[in-house]
Amino acid sequence: MTRNVDESTIVAGRLVREGQPAKPRLSRKHREWIAAALFLLPDALGLFVFLGIPMVLSLSMGFFDVSGFGQYTWVGLRNYREMFNDQLFLQSLKASAIYVVVLVPAIYCVGLGLALLVKQRIPFVGIFRGMFFLPYVISLVVIGLVWQFMLVDQLGVVNQLLANVGITGKSWLGDPKFALGTVLFVSVWFLMGYYMIIFLAGLQEIPREFYEAARLDGANSFQTFWGITIPLLKPTSFFVLLISTVTAVAGSQGFDLVYIMTKGGPANSTSLVVFYVYQQAFQYSHYGYAAAMASFLVVTLLILTTLLFIGTKGGRFDFD
Repeated sequence: MTRNVDESTIVAGRLVREGQPAKPRLSRKHREWIAAALFLLPDALGLFVFLGIPMVLSLSMGFFDVSGFGQYTWVGLRNYREMFNDQLFLQSLKASAIYVVVLVPAIYCVGLGLALLVKQRIPFVGIFRGMFFLPYVISLVVIGLVWQFMLVDQLGVVNQLLANVGITGKSWLGDPKFALGTVLFVSVWFLMGYYMIIFLAGLQEIPREFYEAARLDGANSFQTFWGITIPLLKPTSFFVLLISTVTAVAGSQGFDLVYIMTKGGPANSTSLVVFYVYQQAFQYSHYGYAAAMASFLVVTLLILTTLLFIGTKGGRFDFD
């Protein structure tokens, strides 16, 4: 098929008929932006529908007294005033603060230590990696039940092993002095394999030539670790600190272990904020009050993550 070229002119590599203006053509950069937006649109809609809308409803629900039959009564800031006068909430807030302050550094140190260990060329290193990671793939319900059985007073495996070496066993889940520490220990044991894998991936990205150059310069193991490993693990460290903080503050992991192992006891010593919110909402049907506490928890988490971004400069730590 032929065209009469006399009736047309070629403009910017396109055939345009005379008398008609050339249609604007999107640049490659704009086409890529449009393609990216179209690919992200389903995820964005899903986040908006299943996370954004429920979050807004939850935040607004904190200003109402909500009955179990869908009746809403405006109460303003009453739920928030009651929250800060609630001794059980303040106790749960203290328990959560201890949980976060202990868990996040412990996860960082244990995860990094295990990653450094399994990175070495030792026999059966693959088996050790699998053993450390195995707890993370097991259901938390099973983890909680197994540890609860092992920590039973007098008859538990842990106390029997301690008795064999002459150490008097403790009531690990029945004594307020030890209950929260026991839950923290199980939490670290459960999570350490996951963060070990993250740190191991970061360590394997560090070029070996840096370590060889440091050895030639006479650097010892500590100097190599502090001068090469830690600085080059900045992005990985930031990710671990961020995710572990979110997990510790509002993650289901702490709730599941507390619900299975202690039910918030003894004497509310292990009642984390997420567990107390669950009690108020689904045991006592105080939905508005629970929503107010959940909103406070979200704001607290936003503040902590903002401080983490500022303190680490968005993952660019400054050790000078």
